[in-house]
Amino acid sequence: MDMNDFEDWSARAAKWGAAYRKSLRDLPVRPRTAPGEILRRIPEAPPEAGEGMEAIFADFEQIIAPGMTHWQHPRFFAYFPANAAPVSVVAEYLVSAMAAQCMLWQTSPAATELETRMMSWLRAALGLPEGFTGVIQDSASTATLAAVLVMRERATAFGANHKGLRAFPQLRIYASEEVHSSIDRAVWISGIGVENLVKIPSAGPRHAMDAQALRAAIEADIAAGHQPAGVIGCVGGTSIGGCDDLAQVIAVAKEFDLYTHVDAAWAGSAMICPEFRHFWAGVEGADSVVFNPHKWLGAQFDCSAHFVKDPEALVRTLAAKPEYLKTPGAEDIVNYSEWSVPLGRRFRALKLWFLLRFHGLEGLRGIIRNHVTWAEGLCERLRAEPGFEIVTEPFLSLFSFRPVAPEGVDPDAHTLALLEAINADGRIYLTQTRVAGDLVIRFQAGSFEMTEADAETAFEVIAELARGL
Repeated sequence: MDMNDFEDWSARAAKWGAAYRKSLRDLPVRPRTAPGEILRRIPEAPPEAGEGMEAIFADFEQIIAPGMTHWQHPRFFAYFPANAAPVSVVAEYLVSAMAAQCMLWQTSPAATELETRMMSWLRAALGLPEGFTGVIQDSASTATLAAVLVMRERATAFGANHKGLRAFPQLRIYASEEVHSSIDRAVWISGIGVENLVKIPSAGPRHAMDAQALRAAIEADIAAGHQPAGVIGCVGGTSIGGCDDLAQVIAVAKEFDLYTHVDAAWAGSAMICPEFRHFWAGVEGADSVVFNPHKWLGAQFDCSAHFVKDPEALVRTLAAKPEYLKTPGAEDIVNYSEWSVPLGRRFRALKLWFLLRFHGLEGLRGIIRNHVTWAEGLCERLRAEPGFEIVTEPFLSLFSFRPVAPEGVDPDAHTLALLEAINADGRIYLTQTRVAGDLVIRFQAGSFEMTEADAETAFEVIAELARGL
């Protein structure tokens, strides 16, 4: 492809993207396709000779696009959206065109220094103290894995990387029952083993980790000859919004000199609003914190903000420094690949720069406040509607509910029937979870393009289809 064709097809791709975003409200949130249907339309073998872009682009429009779930849809109420504000998409066009590998300062000085400044901006926006510095990871899963690896190394006097875990007592990590599955994965990928992730019971209206139970579990492990390594706190669990009392949890961890990591993947964005910061009171005592700007702040995926108090511990855990990765004469520079599990790094800071400058913090606060208000309003409407039960109260913009099953009908089957009817209808998209063993439906408001009318549509769809059961 020569540069003239590159210019033409880049313009066409951008034009398609704009038309796509304009048309989202008219599309079902999930595609109406069966498993394997798209696969059968794609040849089993690659072409021997190159094909023209017209044919390739036509197949994209006819085969691929209709089979996508529309994550930017304003009525995407499932999981938590991976938002992509249009201004951040524009920044990603530029990043893709430059195609820089930003592993070292010398491989992209502007990328490194902009990342440093953007993490400083985010820290200040969240109200975190100056003692935190940070790095942009690809996802909260990677940031949590990095934190668990630091826990592992710190608990073994930075010996596990060299000697392996067999040389040390059995390490233990502690977290509440409400943490995301990425915590389980981080513990098993780290080699500690998921059986050594101790899940502490949660209780109360915020489904918070029981601090006394945490202390008892740590003491029992010490008595059994195990080595406690760290505690992971939760602010806004993905399932129902579980939120630990960080001040209590961190205080217990400090009694035993344990590293503390806070997972605030989706809810952390709300902390740009001062009125929501009580949800993570005590966070200043944590050793590391992660939240995802690619969720509620609207940055194009992937973009996860990982704050640490002691970057030296992170670098000591993760850095590999062969001669070919050194920058002679500039030993005091930051190489963010040494703060990350992968060596290769994308230029993620540019979309944050565009996003924060274009919307401003007050513009982003307005979006988050609206989502919280609209979710709370929908919760109250469903509470007042006959035949519905609110199972967990709103945490920010997330709550759960279920339909009341008729006598003799299995409640889980009744709930699943409503969920399947809603998602088959296509106007909105919801997902399920379990609370105390019971199947419930989650609702969260977080789409960057959502309006109050979309919350109204959600109520109408839920109520209408529930009556149809």
